[in-house]
Amino acid sequence: MARLGRPDMTLVQLRYFVAAAARRSMTDASVDLHVAQSAVSTAIAQLERNLGVQLFVRQRSKGLALTDAGEQLLRDTQSLLAQVDEMTDAVRGQHHDVRGTLRLACFTTIAPFVLPRLISRVEQEHPDLRVEIIEADVDGTVELLLNGSVEGAIAYDFGSVHDLAFDHLYAAPPHVILSAGHPLAHRKRLKLAELAGQDMVLLDLPHSREYFLGMLRDAGVEPQIRYSSRSYETVRSLVARAGGYSVLNHIPQSPRTYDGGELVAVPLAGSVPPLDVCFVRVKDVRPTARARVIATLARELFRT
Repeated sequence: MARLGRPDMTLVQLRYFVAAAARRSMTDASVDLHVAQSAVSTAIAQLERNLGVQLFVRQRSKGLALTDAGEQLLRDTQSLLAQVDEMTDAVRGQHHDVRGTLRLACFTTIAPFVLPRLISRVEQEHPDLRVEIIEADVDGTVELLLNGSVEGAIAYDFGSVHDLAFDHLYAAPPHVILSAGHPLAHRKRLKLAELAGQDMVLLDLPHSREYFLGMLRDAGVEPQIRYSSRSYETVRSLVARAGGYSVLNHIPQSPRTYDGGELVAVPLAGSVPPLDVCFVRVKDVRPTARARVIATLARELFRT
């Protein structure tokens, strides 16, 4: 019986495939790769023919969607390309000189607190490494990681998610924020039960909403939501001007809001669990030297 030969594929085809999977569009991938769109579509079509499988489902309104075979190839290809990049750097003697572009996702409410310091350190220690930031909520962060759009993320540990690994950076305990003139603003600590009957301004983001409301209900407090917003700063400004309270995990250095209001942040008493901030990556994908550098710098910066 004749032995079937292994399918031919090239690194160019694989890089084009990863770019198309990340952008969910061959046209957008071609822009990122600085090649013609026809070059991307031809390379991927040839890859599918050689492998004998369909890698994408073409959807008019949503662009490209990976098939099961495409998802498996994406994970394996990301690990392969990471090893190729490391091998290339080692041959060039550049294993300490990390360069190129790393795409990093960051949970939108964490970004102002961690990214400026992290990027500043990257520029100091690795001037040839460029970090491209994509801010997203929890669901968006998971999607960006699993579809290969980013190599890592800084986000809360949002629980058991298949294929993701969470490397703890620091804990962010919840605080009650109040206007400076609020009757409880002078307190050193507050129990959640003391907020019963008070108006609440809710940070209304997926998962964050459930975290805050669940925390209050576990303490026997039924939240009276007067206002809600997806904007961190809008929540702060509404508390400063309209009264009531909110619960947030990251507290700016300045008590002033954008419009000049003044706030007080009061730690919570009792065993209220903090949120863990983590460097997040896909478990089965070997991290590139770029991703390892970012993860190491983040640990050094924020674990203290």
